[in-house]
Amino acid sequence: MAQSRYDIVVLGGGPGGYVAAIRAAQLGMSVAVIERDHLGGVCLNWGCIPTKALLRSAEVMRLARHGEAFGLDIKSPRFDIAAVVERSRKVADRLSRGVRHLLSKHAVTVIDGEGRLEGPGQVRVGETLLEAGHILLATGARPRELANVKADEEVIWTYRKAMVPETMPASVIVIGSGAIGIEFASFYRDMGAQVTVIEVVERILPSEDEEISAIARRSFEKQGISVYTGSVVQGVTVSTDGAAVRVADDAGKEHALSAERVILAVGIIGNTENLGLEGTGVTVTDGHVDVNCWLETGEKGVFAIGDLAGPPWLAHKASHEGIIAVERIAGLDHVEPLDTGSIPGCTYCYPQIASIGLTEAAARNAGHAVRVGRFPFLGNGKAIALGDDDGMVKTVFDADTGELLGAHMIGAEVTELIHGFAIARTLETTEAELMSTVFPHPTLSEMMGESVLEAYGRALHI
Repeated sequence: MAQSRYDIVVLGGGPGGYVAAIRAAQLGMSVAVIERDHLGGVCLNWGCIPTKALLRSAEVMRLARHGEAFGLDIKSPRFDIAAVVERSRKVADRLSRGVRHLLSKHAVTVIDGEGRLEGPGQVRVGETLLEAGHILLATGARPRELANVKADEEVIWTYRKAMVPETMPASVIVIGSGAIGIEFASFYRDMGAQVTVIEVVERILPSEDEEISAIARRSFEKQGISVYTGSVVQGVTVSTDGAAVRVADDAGKEHALSAERVILAVGIIGNTENLGLEGTGVTVTDGHVDVNCWLETGEKGVFAIGDLAGPPWLAHKASHEGIIAVERIAGLDHVEPLDTGSIPGCTYCYPQIASIGLTEAAARNAGHAVRVGRFPFLGNGKAIALGDDDGMVKTVFDADTGELLGAHMIGAEVTELIHGFAIARTLETTEAELMSTVFPHPTLSEMMGESVLEAYGRALHI
């Protein structure tokens, strides 16, 4: 180790921690990153990236099964699950090595191990004591478990095991219908498994706009996914054949379900243990470190970002928080708190889902008079040419000011489209600027403009 004192010591090398470290180095600070596992964190190694590689394989498989619709003679496509998983792991490994290269390029010291606060401005890693001008906690989170359902990674899986199946199960029950649960439901269904989704609240994807949730459910059920909403898992019994899951719905009716594997996807909890927070001003609420708008904890000089600091649990949110914290430490005068209402969310199931800002219901509940625009995929030439015309783009505007309050999308490649509305919200764009924007033809993005037009009674293609 070249030195023992740094301007900033970062605990955790995930998308929040390593981005913060790079930005700090750009600003001329000396930086050390402490990582106990793999650089890139859960997102890069066991989350966002490898799941997208798996879902890409599933997409190719799905298209192959429907080759005849495209004039292609593809009979009985097959897959090698070991090769599918291997590709996913190679993608993650390549990017992890890329993160290490970036940190080296910016002269950031990487220390393997677990760090913990030892005292004001001090971090211990094993037998080494580091002095730090500021400390940035970016230790991420891990899967939550239910009080009556514990993962054994044999029959009851967390996302980590679900990403590396040794064989393809014939049937899967997914408990939880947030982004993680739905992505795995989509992957395993496309790969041929019988899939059941159980959700405790009254609709799947509960953070999404209600219309989008309803469209998603219809699509999933059309694909053969069974969905139980308003349902509580009463218990899971594991046997040599798999698992028996007892479920009670909101009407009090009990259901006995069974599957070879169960995937727990009921949220996450911050990694707050063993950080040396005892005796400091850092407080923890419901498994997440409390911070103010500048990501400062209650302990002077200690910041927390990303999943550790609470929702939304998104890699891009963590990265921006890391930048904000570092620039705040550096004393830059242009720094602004993060507007969580302008953070896009993406779910990479089939069909894809993406959203930003307020749902229609949330906008009305907040007191806005609203104008709502909707444009269906079946009215778009590019979607029809793709053979993927099931979906919708929905926009929500303040009826008095024209402010874009929210946008909600379901359908092909919407995760690549949502950034347009993210830029619009950042620039505080109104319907007038969006209507004046020229969208290229033929593209899926035309539906964004048409949705805006429809909100004001001017849609051209429906």
